[in-house]
Amino acid sequence: MANHKSAKTRIRRNARAAAINGSRVGRIRTFVKKVELALSANDASAAEAALKMAQPELDRGVAKGVMNKNAVARKMSRLTARIKAMKAA
Repeated sequence: MANHKSAKTRIRRNARAAAINGSRVGRIRTFVKKVELALSANDASAAEAALKMAQPELDRGVAKGVMNKNAVARKMSRLTARIKAMKAA
């Protein structure tokens, strides 16, 4: 257990930050899941609309430091490619 006042404060701050970051990641997962559901339903227009909603959330996750920039770029690229392939088929 922490003995110093600063350590006790840090524990509280870390817990608060973890809760906020967890909420952010969960929100991002929800938006990506909406894109995945639209893709599995073969609904290109809904998938495209969901991707437009998910992109700012993913970018915000990078800006806030809860997600890696390259991981988000890879995810966006793969989702976009899947939507494009669905439209072509």
